Amino acid sequence: MLQLDHLAVAGETLAEAVAHVEAALGVAMGPGGEHAHFGTHNQLIGLSDGLYLEAIAINPAAEVLPYRRWFDLDRLSGAPRLGNWICRSDDLEADLARLDVEAGRPVALTRADLRWRMAVPESGVLPYDNCFPALMQWDVAVTPAELLASSGVTLKRLEVAHPEAEQLRAAVGLGDARVAFVTGVPALRASFDTPHGVRVL
Repeated sequence: MLQLDHLAVAGETLAEAVAHVEAALGVAMGPGGEHAHFGTHNQLIGLSDGLYLEAIAINPAAEVLPYRRWFDLDRLSGAPRLGNWICRSDDLEADLARLDVEAGRPVALTRADLRWRMAVPESGVLPYDNCFPALMQWDVAVTPAELLASSGVTLKRLEVAHPEAEQLRAAVGLGDARVAFVTGVPALRASFDTPHGVRVL
């Protein structure tokens, strides 16, 4: 069964994405690193309950790529926003095979000592207008959620809005009470308990 792993806030620049997260949650983000394969870089913050949140953007120092980046970052414009949610699998190939949607093919990735595989569509665009989660499988014993210090922030609710919300819910097949699928314009909205009260991204 899929499990919620982390959330991703995307920006035109990493500084803008980080500033957006820090202003919204009232806590500082920690360091991250670079993803050479997709020419991106990130910063992280540890959440409670085995989750974390990343701010991510295209690395301006990266070379031009002959393929599309993950998280639809090649088309990103405007203000930073919560753009994707990521679920982990214990058997990525099997989970991809059972889906009725095309969620991408597994791509082997590394960042420092971390190793994982993530399903990335050739277009960079996930099903259901990017409201379908990116699926991944960790290939390390200790994941970032276990390495990151707690920020005192806890995810209360992740709201996934889409005109076909019920079909999306059935396609994902996730059993997590924190994740709610609602009918509406495609968007993600997350609320958190923070040291400063309830905050929203």
